[in-house]
Amino acid sequence: MAESLQHSINSHRALLTDLLGNALSEYAGRILPHMGETERLDECMRRVFSALDYCKYVYVLDAHGVQLSSTVNRYGADTEARGRERAERPYMLLPMQNPTLDFNLSEAYISRNKKRPSITAVQRIRNAAGESVGFLGVDYDLRELPHSDVIYEEPSQWRQIKGDPAIRSGLFAQQRVESVMDRHIDVVLSVHEALILDQGVHHFQVHFSSSRTTIWHRDDPFVYRILTNEELIDPNVCLAYPRRPYFERAIVPPEMVGKVLAQFKALRFADETIYLRSASLNIVNGTVGLNFSCDGTHYLGYDQFLAQGLDFWFGADEFPQAVVAAEPLDKARLDAELEAIASTGCIQVNKLLYALEKGNTPERLAAFNNAERDYLYRELRAVMDVYEGGVCGL
Repeated sequence: MAESLQHSINSHRALLTDLLGNALSEYAGRILPHMGETERLDECMRRVFSALDYCKYVYVLDAHGVQLSSTVNRYGADTEARGRERAERPYMLLPMQNPTLDFNLSEAYISRNKKRPSITAVQRIRNAAGESVGFLGVDYDLRELPHSDVIYEEPSQWRQIKGDPAIRSGLFAQQRVESVMDRHIDVVLSVHEALILDQGVHHFQVHFSSSRTTIWHRDDPFVYRILTNEELIDPNVCLAYPRRPYFERAIVPPEMVGKVLAQFKALRFADETIYLRSASLNIVNGTVGLNFSCDGTHYLGYDQFLAQGLDFWFGADEFPQAVVAAEPLDKARLDAELEAIASTGCIQVNKLLYALEKGNTPERLAAFNNAERDYLYRELRAVMDVYEGGVCGL
C-alpha cells in the first residue's frame, strides 16, 4: 500500500480511537458489577447501545473471549449469541495475545454475516485488583462512521506494477501485430490532441492493440465514452463535443500534450517484442499511464515521462520524432553473451543487474556500448522477472 494512503488511513483511525476510547473505558467500569448476571448485562448493553453513536452491535465477553451477554442492536437483543466463541475473530486476536492492552480498534475487516466492511472496538474490563475479567465489544459498519472530509490524494511518484506472469514468461514468443490504429496513428493522435485542447476532454486511455479509446469529458466526468478507430480516424468526431477552452484545472501545459502523444507513438513502434499496448493521460493530475506488451504498467508524471525518452525505455541514443534505429545491434553476439551470463547462475546475474541499475558498468560488459548494455539488461531483467520470488529471488 502506498505510504501516503496508509498515512491517510492511520490518521483517520487515530480520530476514531479518540472518539471511542474514552467512552468505552467509562462503560467498562459500569459493566463490571454485573459480569455474572446475564439479564443485567443485557440491560447494560441496551443502555450502552443507546448512548454510543454510530454503533451496530454491542456485547460482553468473558476473559477467554466467550460471549456472556446477548448481542444488542437497534432491533433488540439476540439471545442466541450467548456462548458464542469470539476469541479467534480477527478483532480479538491482539487483545487476547496482549494482556496489557486495554483498548484496541481493529483493522477493518469484512463482517461474517452481512459481508460489509466493518471495524470493532474492544475495551478490556478489569476488576479492582487490575485483573482482566472480560471485554466490551462494539461493532461498527464503516459506512456509518464519521469520515474525514479530506479525500485521499494519489501520490505523484513513479509507480510500477508488474502484470500477469504468464504473459511475461511468453514475452519473447510474441511479436507486435499491426493494428488498424497503427496504420492511421498520426491522424488518430491528432484527433486526441484536438479533443484535449479544444473539445473539453480531460482524460483519455488509448488502446493501440485493440484500436479504441476511452475518453472522459469535463462536462460529464462521471461517464466515459468509447471511440472506435473508425471514429478516431475521422476528424469530424470533434463536432460531437462542445468546444471548450483548455481546462483551467489542467496542470499539463497545452504545448506538452502533443509531445506526450508523440512519445506514445515512439514507444508503440520502437520494438517489435516490447512495445506499448495502451496509454493514458489525465491533464488534471498530470499522470501518464503506460501498459507494455510484457503486461508491466507504469504511472508517472507527464514531466517525468517526457524527460526519459527512448534511452530509458529501450536503450536508444535519443528520442526521435520518427523512430529510426541509430545503429543495428548484433543480436547474435548479444544473445551468445546472454547465454554465457545466464550460465553463471542467478546470484551473479542479479549482481550484474544491480550494478547496471546503479549506473555502474560491470567489468564483464565494459566492451559493449550503451545500447548493447541496455539490450543485455532488458533481456536479463525480463528473464529474472519470471522467476521473481522463486529460486532466483534474492
